[in-house]
Amino acid sequence: MLTPRQKTPDLTLPLLGGGTFDLSTDGSERGTVITFYRGLHCPICANYLSELEKRVDAFAERGVKTIAVSTDGEERTREMAQKINAEKLRFGYDLSLQKARDWGLYISTGRGKTSIGIEEPELFAEPGLFMVTPEQTLYYGSVQTMPFVRPHFSELVSALDFAIEKNYPARGEYTGELPDAAE
Repeated sequence: MLTPRQKTPDLTLPLLGGGTFDLSTDGSERGTVITFYRGLHCPICANYLSELEKRVDAFAERGVKTIAVSTDGEERTREMAQKINAEKLRFGYDLSLQKARDWGLYISTGRGKTSIGIEEPELFAEPGLFMVTPEQTLYYGSVQTMPFVRPHFSELVSALDFAIEKNYPARGEYTGELPDAAE
């Protein structure tokens, strides 16, 4: 389990269009929003990433970079970027299943063609959304076991405004002993 205020796993991936994404050297003022998505086969992911594409500038204005990542290879990633008409959002691809698990993502087995007629991979990662500080510590994290009910990017932008104004720390950091439960 990832812990707020603690270092996240490393993340280095090829970027669509060339180059490499390296979380440890991403160079943002306030951090990076990493959106792990299921893959090209997921119509909900396409809608979700379309919303993120619309907010890339809003995050950038707050000193935050964005990237979308999946276990898909380059070609399927390119198709997803084209599907959502991505112009600003960076896409990383070839996320290994082990690295997905290191990030706490759930892994699902493919079940054939989806409602949009695209074959699911044999194994793929379910969605997750993380805000990582420039020091590569976890600030915010959310993982799902299903493609449904994801955090809204507009709410994350608003939360960033509050966090910046109030210098609000990452929460959920306590990992010590817990008092015994009442019996």
